[in-house]
Amino acid sequence: MSTTLIIVAVIALLLLVGVAGYNRLIRLNVSVDEAFAQIEVQLKRRSDLIPNLVETVKGYAAHEKSTFDAVVAARAKSTSATSVADVAAADGAMTQALRGLLAVAEAYPDLKASANFLSLQDELSTTENKVSFARQFYNDNVRSLNSAVKTFPSNLFANLAKVSSRAFYEVDDPSDRKAPNVKF
Repeated sequence: MSTTLIIVAVIALLLLVGVAGYNRLIRLNVSVDEAFAQIEVQLKRRSDLIPNLVETVKGYAAHEKSTFDAVVAARAKSTSATSVADVAAADGAMTQALRGLLAVAEAYPDLKASANFLSLQDELSTTENKVSFARQFYNDNVRSLNSAVKTFPSNLFANLAKVSSRAFYEVDDPSDRKAPNVKF
């Protein structure tokens, strides 16, 4: 009878470990999804600021059409991206376009002193910080998930939980890795 009790206890323990491992993978997967959603929220916030920023700068620099077009095109691309790689690429394009827009603003002292522009610049700076934090949070969650998917014993439950490694949020263009140097 004691052998049967030991076997039942071992089976129960293995079952508990299995359920715990499965649930951990599911929680990590949901965390990664949530973290990516936060990136999209912040990128949407940034995208919503762009028309106001463009219109403010347009009032001072109407002849800079190519710069405005680049910003509008980057904004359109960023709103249609869905995968991590596409969102990262669109994010990089938007960053480049914003650098161009802010460079145009450099040439207009009246614009740089405009309360509207200063407010939008502050909003954009705050949003960029939030985007950066959301990227970091996402990558931290991806690291945790990928570690769990690849290590024992949770890797035994990855297929059962339909969870696999996820892609990190990476910036493809090395120039995007540098912080823009904007002086006002």
